[in-house]
Order: sequence, then structure tokens, then C-alpha cells
Amino acid sequence: MVGSSHEALHRIFQKDPTLLTKALQKVLHVPFPEPREIAALNVDLTEIEPVERRVDTLLRAETDEGTYLLVVESQGKADERKRGSWPYYMSYLHEKYRCEPVLIVITQSSSTARWASKPIRFGFPGWDSMMVRPLVLGPDNVPVIADTHQAERDVPLAVLSAMTHGRGPQAPAILESLAAALRTIDPDSAAVFVQFVDSCLADPQAKEMWRDLMTAIQYFWRHPLAEQVREEGREQGREEGWEEGREEGRAEGREQGREQGRAEAKAEMVLHILEWRRIPVLDADRKRVAACTDLAQLEVWAQRAVHATDAAELFDIE
Repeated sequence: MVGSSHEALHRIFQKDPTLLTKALQKVLHVPFPEPREIAALNVDLTEIEPVERRVDTLLRAETDEGTYLLVVESQGKADERKRGSWPYYMSYLHEKYRCEPVLIVITQSSSTARWASKPIRFGFPGWDSMMVRPLVLGPDNVPVIADTHQAERDVPLAVLSAMTHGRGPQAPAILESLAAALRTIDPDSAAVFVQFVDSCLADPQAKEMWRDLMTAIQYFWRHPLAEQVREEGREQGREEGWEEGREEGRAEGREQGREQGRAEAKAEMVLHILEWRRIPVLDADRKRVAACTDLAQLEVWAQRAVHATDAAELFDIE
């Protein structure tokens, strides 16, 4: 189970190695040759001496133009120690595998991306004995995919978009589009992508919205990540069910409590999306949404909230 955004940001390329070459070609516009085969390699670069060194993800790409090592480093913030370790990785891997290493850094931070993109030079001015130029994927060049059809055409790239841009006013459209696109791929792959996105959403509102969206997808419940959400739902259902059970019977009350809890959660999500997108909500509209217990109606409102320019548009009659 992925436990952090750092891990998710590089492990997505282990899950779908072709995403990395597509990112090089389409995002960074690097003329990287089309691989015939890509294989994951051991990330341990430790030598006999007791110094442990590991890259985050290491892939070998076989192409018509030669063999390349794709070294992926997930970077949360600027770290000057990397200016020494990254050149070491490159020279060590070239010596070990006798093929060309390519360094790719992925980050959720624009400032970190700017730092990481600076060439690393060794030598005296005007004559570099060694130079390493990282290729950097970050918020400034990874595309924002907020259209369902576009997300369906390239689900892994849509996942990377959500992992990179999953905050701010554009996040609801990105997450809604990805949620729809995940229904079009096999459940096991989708479940892994769900976890990658969940691990990268630092914004509490974004994470809450993502989990609300995922509860409607059956395969989500097969993934270990779901156990935490499932247990929270059980606890809420038990508490609300017991309260209702005092009046109408314990079994019936639990079911009613769960239904009420789902409706309340969906109503909160609708309001969160509007607030998140900085759209004013009148008290009357807020009360109308909060009072609704029709899950289908709330789902319609949630979808409209992603694109609405005014809260009143939620209630338009089609």
C-alpha cells in the first residue's frame, strides 16, 4: 500500500512504465525513441562500502536507438545534497549497466521544479568536467486534464495530472473527470491508481471529495486503502443506526442511518466544491442542499457544482 505522495509520484511509473516515455515526449518534448520493451530494475545502488544509496524508481527501456536507464526521483522540496547524489547515480549506473542513464525528477511544487531543473556542473568556469541536466515534471508542464473524454483517452496521464494538480479551484473538475475515466479500465489497475491519487492529495477538501467519488465505484472496496474509509463508514452507520433503532428497530435504524449519512456526506461535498471554487452560496441555497436526501439529485448537483459559475445553476431545470 502506498503511504505517501513521495512514493506514489514515482511508483506510478512502475505501474505504467509507458507513461514515463509519453511524459518525456508529450510534456517535456524530448525526442525520446519509442521503447520496444521496458523493465523495472533493482533500485539499490549500494556499493561494498557501508554507504546506502537508492534511487526511487529505475526502469530499463529498450529502443531501436539503444538501451536507456530511466532514473525517476520524486522530490518534495529543494535538497542541495541531491546536487551531489544525482551525478553519482548517473555515473554509477552507466558504469554498472553500460548504457545511457536519463534523470527524470517529478514534483508537486513549482519552486522545487525550478530548483531541480538547474544543470549540475562540476569543474572550473567555462570547462565542465561533468554536467547533469535533470528532466523535470511538475505543475508548470504536466497538463491539466479536466475533461472526461480527454481523461478516458489516456488514463495514466490523467492520473498524473490529478497527482500533480490536485488542489485549488481546478481540482474538482480534474477529479470528477478522472473518476469517470477510471470506470473504463480494468478494476485492478484502477484500484492502484485510486491509491496513488489519494496519497498525493494534500488538500483535505480534495481528499474528501476524492474519497466520496470513489465510494460510488465498486472496485474501490477491493483495495486496502478502502478499509480506513469503510471502517469510518461502519462506525458512522452504527452510531446513526443505534439512534434510529431506539425508535424503529435496530436493524432498520442502521440502514436508515447509513442512508442519511451518505446523503449528508454528498450534500457536504456539493457545498465544499462551491466553496472550494470560491462561488458564493446564499443561506437559502445552502439549506436546500443540506436538506436534500435524494442521492441521485445530490449527484446531479455535485456534477453541476464542478462547472457552475453561480450557485443558482445547481437548481436549473433541464
